[in-house]
Amino acid sequence: MLTVYEKPTCTTCRKLVKLLREQGVSFERLNYFVEPLPREKLVSLIGRTGLPVRDFLRTREKVFKELGLKDPSLSDEALIDAIMEHPELLQRPIVERGKRVVLARPVEKVLELL
Repeated sequence: MLTVYEKPTCTTCRKLVKLLREQGVSFERLNYFVEPLPREKLVSLIGRTGLPVRDFLRTREKVFKELGLKDPSLSDEALIDAIMEHPELLQRPIVERGKRVVLARPVEKVLELL
């Protein structure tokens, strides 16, 4: 079973849902704006992708600039703190299947989990 962590109004998230339906894959959708991810879950998801925390920041968000998150000296903990405080900063969609996780950008990355 796949779990998709998303924002339903996000264009990329909608493209992912369409792709999964076309593939005939059953999945669960979790809107992390309605059901916020616990810190431990967020850290786990990011860690299992093998990507740096910084890859999960939406750099075009206004709050990204306001908080000075471009600063390379900021720790992963500080970046996670910012995402926890401002969920709009979290890059999406994130897809989990068992122990494997991908940041589905582009959406075809999800095919690695099928």
